Parts: sequence; structure tokens; C-alpha cells
Amino acid sequence: MFLTETHEQVRDMTRQFAQDVIRPLAEELDREERFPTELYDQMAELGLFGICVPEEMGGPGFDTVTYALVMEELSRGYASVADQCGLVELISTLLVQHGTPAQREAWLGDVLAARKRAAYCITEAEAGTDVSGIRTTALRDGDGWRLNGGKIWIHNAPVADFGFVLARTDPEAGHRGMSIFIVDLHAQGVSRGPKEYKMGQRASQVGALDFDDVRLPAEALLGQEGRGFHMMMSVLDKGRVGIAALAVGIGQAGLEAAVDYARQRKQFKKPIAEFQGVQWLLADIAKDVEAARLLVHSAAHKLDIGADATRHCSMAKCFAGDMAVTRSADAVQVFGGSGYIRGFEVERLYRDAKITQIYEGTNQIQRMIIARELLAKGATP
Repeated sequence: MFLTETHEQVRDMTRQFAQDVIRPLAEELDREERFPTELYDQMAELGLFGICVPEEMGGPGFDTVTYALVMEELSRGYASVADQCGLVELISTLLVQHGTPAQREAWLGDVLAARKRAAYCITEAEAGTDVSGIRTTALRDGDGWRLNGGKIWIHNAPVADFGFVLARTDPEAGHRGMSIFIVDLHAQGVSRGPKEYKMGQRASQVGALDFDDVRLPAEALLGQEGRGFHMMMSVLDKGRVGIAALAVGIGQAGLEAAVDYARQRKQFKKPIAEFQGVQWLLADIAKDVEAARLLVHSAAHKLDIGADATRHCSMAKCFAGDMAVTRSADAVQVFGGSGYIRGFEVERLYRDAKITQIYEGTNQIQRMIIARELLAKGATP
């Protein structure tokens, strides 16, 4: 698809910020596993959080294509930073679509301004891909609720101020018995596990949350009781576009690094870029990055026009995640032994890429979704 002038302006602004501000810090953030508050403050000032939040609600009011462009460019700087943008997008989408005016007033502005940090709390020990396995409960207690249970591998858990927690409100009702609650993570009864030490995207803080008889007011319920599963699932198409765009950013960064290195590195008295074997590696990286980018833009555009986009979002996420892993490995290959050494960008990119095949629904699940959509709706695009 063709980008509008607005698309190009936002992309170029984000690209410049990623190149000048994010990329120089990426190696340090990866090494120290530090939450970069100063970067997020600057991103908030630039309007890079809540890309699709309407202007009347305090956001920039852009479309999903713009969101994909921002995610790719931020990830080209450092995927952990893009991951924070994606998390805010999911949280703000839930607030925009399902929040009351009072809930939006209480939380949305602070999230977009990076004054408060949010967490998206679904995963449990027995409920990863299979969300129906969650055991966390929120049972009525007077005019409010009592929350009990725990979540694991939650993005921002070590630093978050509040979380959107999926819990069972009717243990006998399956998918229809789940609800979402906005939980103050500083409240009595909330405890946090230690920060997890990860293979990649190491500046993204991940950990566990435990809820021991946490008292929730009635207004903590987001949207309708019993509709939590469907609400969480409703934002996953956009979430998958975001992760796919993040994967494209990793691939693009790897391509740029590999091309530059191939021009500079000499073997047998000439640049390795002159050897056909290296040229083919570069060509394969470039064609797959571009193919993934076009799949992302197509899926984002379908969301923007209200088309049935589930199949296309899963295709984009699956292809882009697999591409990021395979082609960042090829970038390492171009670097040879140097690519295996900590401190070279391609070594980090390879580690950062792997999670794109896992989170927001594993790529095996994406293939199941694609096949289900084909069998139910036919193969005609």
C-alpha cells in the first residue's frame, strides 16, 4: 500500500528519534537490563504512546498503519523500547473501547504521558496459550470484589503502577465467566516476584504478580462482567500487527548492519560484499524484510477500514516473527565470528528476535488461526 504524507512524516520523525536517541543506548540497556524512564518521557512528549487514541481523549488520533510504522522504527532502534509502545497501545485501546469516562479520566492521560506504568496481566503457570486455563478469581464482596491468584511473565510487573487483570468472576461459565479489572498494584495484598533475566529484549521488565485477598471497588471492573476474555481477545489483532512490525524493525536493523559490515570487512584482499555467498545472504534478508513489512501494512490497513483482518494479522505476525529469527541469524553469519561476540549489534538482534515467535500468541497458534479462518471462510482473499 502507499503511505500518506502524514504516515511518512510520523515514520521519519520516529526513525530520527530511534537513530539519534534510542540506538546509542541499546547496548547499555541490554547489558544493564535497565528500565529507560528517560526514553519513555521523551517518547510521551513526542506523542509516541497511544498512537490510535482519539484526539478528543488526549491521543494523536492516528490509524493502525501509523502504529505499525512507529513500532518498526522504534524496534529498529531497540525492540525493548518498541515493546513498551505496544503495551501502552493495548492498554489504551481497552480503555478507549471499554472504559467508562471516569476510568479514562483516572488512567488514560497518565499512561500516555508516561507518568504511570501499566501491565497487561493474562498469563499464568497453567494458562499461557490456553487462556481458558486461568485460575485467578475475583469474587463479589459487598459492592466490590476480592481478587486472589497470580500471574507470571507479565511485562512491566516489576515497575507497574496498575494492571489490567483477567480473572474468573464465574468459575462455572468458561470463557463467559472472565472479567477484566483495573488493579492498583501498590494496593494491600499485591506482591511482586523478582525481575526475570531473559535471553533478549532485556530492558523490558518481566516478572510475577500475586494477589492475596486484594479488595477492589466496584468501579475497578472494566466493561461488562463476564466479557473479559472477549475484550482481551478483541485487541489481539492489533497487538499482533504491533509485534509483527517490531519483528520487521529487528530484521531491518540486521540488514543495515550486515550491508555496512559486508562493505567494510575484507578477506582475500577484497570486501566480503564481492563474494556471491554473502550477496545471497544480503538479498535473502532484504526480500524477507520487505515481504514482512508489506504483510504488516496490509493487515494494519484492513483493521483501519474495518475489514475482517484476523487471518491477515496472524499471517503478518507469524511470517515476520519467523523472518526476524532466520534473517537476524543470517546477519550474524555475515559478521562471522564477530557476530557471536557480545557488544556487536547483530548478536543482540538475534537474541531479541526469538521472543517474536512466542509472545502475543506463538507462531504455532498463528498457523492454527490461519488454517481455521481458511477452512471456515474459504481461501479467496
